[in-house]
Amino acid sequence: MKKNAQYLAQLRKVMKDKGIDAVIVSGTDPHQSELPPKHWRGREWLTGFESGNGTNGTAVVLADEAYCWTDSRYFIQAEDQLKDTGFKMMKEDGPEATDLIDWVTEHTQEGQTVAIDGMTFSISWAQRLQQQLNDNGVKLDDSFPLFDYIWQERPERPTNKLFIHDETIVGETVDSKISRMLEAVKSEMGNAILLSALDDIAWATNLRTAGDIAFSPIFVAYLYLDSDRRILFIDDKKLTPEVEAHLKKYHFETRPYEAVLEFAETLPKQTRLLLDPGKTSRGLYDHIACTPVFGGDQVAKLKSIKNAIMIDNLKTAMKKDGVALTRFFMMVESEYPKGNLTELELGKALRALRLADPSCVDESFSPILGWNAHGAIVHYEATEESDVPVTGDGLLLVDSGGQYTYGTTDITRTIALGTPTEEQRHDFTLVLKGHIALAKAIFPQGTRGGQLDVLARQFLWKEGKAYYHGTGHGVGFFINCHEGPQSIRLNDVNVPLQPGMITSNEPGIYLEGKYGIRSENLIATELLGTTEFGDFYHFEVLTLFPFDTTLVEKSILTEDETEWLNNYHSKVYNELAPLLQPEEQDWLAKKCKAI
Repeated sequence: MKKNAQYLAQLRKVMKDKGIDAVIVSGTDPHQSELPPKHWRGREWLTGFESGNGTNGTAVVLADEAYCWTDSRYFIQAEDQLKDTGFKMMKEDGPEATDLIDWVTEHTQEGQTVAIDGMTFSISWAQRLQQQLNDNGVKLDDSFPLFDYIWQERPERPTNKLFIHDETIVGETVDSKISRMLEAVKSEMGNAILLSALDDIAWATNLRTAGDIAFSPIFVAYLYLDSDRRILFIDDKKLTPEVEAHLKKYHFETRPYEAVLEFAETLPKQTRLLLDPGKTSRGLYDHIACTPVFGGDQVAKLKSIKNAIMIDNLKTAMKKDGVALTRFFMMVESEYPKGNLTELELGKALRALRLADPSCVDESFSPILGWNAHGAIVHYEATEESDVPVTGDGLLLVDSGGQYTYGTTDITRTIALGTPTEEQRHDFTLVLKGHIALAKAIFPQGTRGGQLDVLARQFLWKEGKAYYHGTGHGVGFFINCHEGPQSIRLNDVNVPLQPGMITSNEPGIYLEGKYGIRSENLIATELLGTTEFGDFYHFEVLTLFPFDTTLVEKSILTEDETEWLNNYHSKVYNELAPLLQPEEQDWLAKKCKAI
């Protein structure tokens, strides 16, 4: 058995001592972060399931059973990592999905107690849990800080220094953002707002850091705003003289991070405090003394819509990314015949090439480099144990991105090394057809991503093939690589796509034990024109790097699809060639040659 079984035994002893029958363990932090700091990665420590490019995983511990829920991106990885830990994997999406709250409700009895650390679960999630448990006569204890009892060597909260994100790159001052935000708060019937989501706080303050959150330049804090006060709750160790001057310029008061709970208890009843129930913790909500107002949709849209200056700067980031990728894939092709490449070494090389540009602060997520069977693990992350040499014939899936001060990039390319099979070429082309169909979409104002999602899946579905992750996620601007509220996915999200929103376009197919294929660009929604029927939108493709045309089965591409691909490759070459050395230009010209 792994050491995690010992941690599980310690937790069960605490549960028994405190009369708790079941514990639900969150995979996130008090800010509902996708990638929480190590201080809050207790679910990973307890279960042994480290989901790499996302901490998607929620554990349930009973007296004699333990489970960990995760989504289809991590099924293969979770099955492997949970062996001999005392935990079993449960699927939270796909055809065999089991709803965690329903399962807990069914496996507890009247008079029992279910416990959570309310600081690490959202208001909305905890309310649904409590309602179902109450209906069955089961008590919810939402103030059970389990890791305070069993995690002896828990890391401290991060204290990395902040820096100012240049407002000439952002294209908007802090005063302007807060003014617009308070107008949005008023439109949702509030007169104050308490921000918990770290990307919202970084956006509002034009501040960033490196190191608090892996691969995201955001920082641990809370932010309170009303017409008279701007209060940032943050560890003072994180402030530099320059940042203090920035905060003073924009009339911010700073208070200790922990003071937010006491502050919430002192707000007068007439304060109508806007809280996003999906981003605010139940534990914080329990301290709110004023009048809470649930909402936040209008505030979230402000961050999701990038202004023209941001989009222009993001195009600069895309050029820098394209240069790094050109040099990376040239190296791959050059070194592959020598047989000395491995997944881990490729990841290190790609990181070095990106960070060679001074404007690249970090990668935007841990790179996914999967050779053959590992490409079928949607969010695979190579480790010392899993690393394999890149030799023989096969497909290499590379999903990666950079955090440039000019914007955030995210791109996936699947390339053939050696001789691809007909099956691989056929599947690659089906995925590409879906990618092109979405990229070419024209749609009226008010259209949601869920209404476009089928465009990317249709060619796979026609052959009885499918993928179960979303086709597109929103992307932040030098903040989080994954950003809401918009998305393109099967389960419809009631957020229309609007000009200025950046979204990924990434259909794929995954054959367990064989190979994975994904093709991803970032796309910006923009106005195409106006008719008597209203405004119509389309997508501008922002990412600049060619697809592997050796994997294209041209006979199943239409004339329009072939034209789109050739035009895209012409754009890639024209944008990147002036930034490259002659031999790099020659390589790119061959990759962008019309088919």
